[in-house]
Amino acid sequence: MTELSTESTRDLVILEKIEQDPDATQASLAAQLGVAVGTINWHLKRLIAKGYVKVRRVERRKLRYIITPEGLALRARLTLDYIQSSFQLYRLVRSRVIHALTEVRRMGYSAIRLNGDGDVADVCRLTCLEQGVEIVDDPSVPLLVIQGLKVLIQDEEDKTA
Repeated sequence: MTELSTESTRDLVILEKIEQDPDATQASLAAQLGVAVGTINWHLKRLIAKGYVKVRRVERRKLRYIITPEGLALRARLTLDYIQSSFQLYRLVRSRVIHALTEVRRMGYSAIRLNGDGDVADVCRLTCLEQGVEIVDDPSVPLLVIQGLKVLIQDEEDKTA
């Protein structure tokens, strides 16, 4: 499974931000990404050393970052890797939800409760809709609990299946 590292993801975001605003400062990039300026500095130095970004002095203390053609190719590749990784995670979660719903049906239920939020819970909701399983607020039906990428079933006696 292709999975983007945090480093690759951060490189992708930095390249996108520079493309949107070549006059962005390390401080503004750090604030947008919620990381330390030193982290941005480290990434930029790496991107410059590898030839993906060039830096030009515009004023005495002002720099402009320019993405090179190689940097544009890297951004495209990282974007594709990110999309592929996202779809693999989507398929993994969907498969786990279908497995859980099969177990719920085997238990004699056609509805569930759902405990969780975020993207994984959204995939769960869509899969339930697709599979014809209703999401209700009825304590007598099994509870699907979302924990990270895990999908767990709890029946009305709170036993985890």
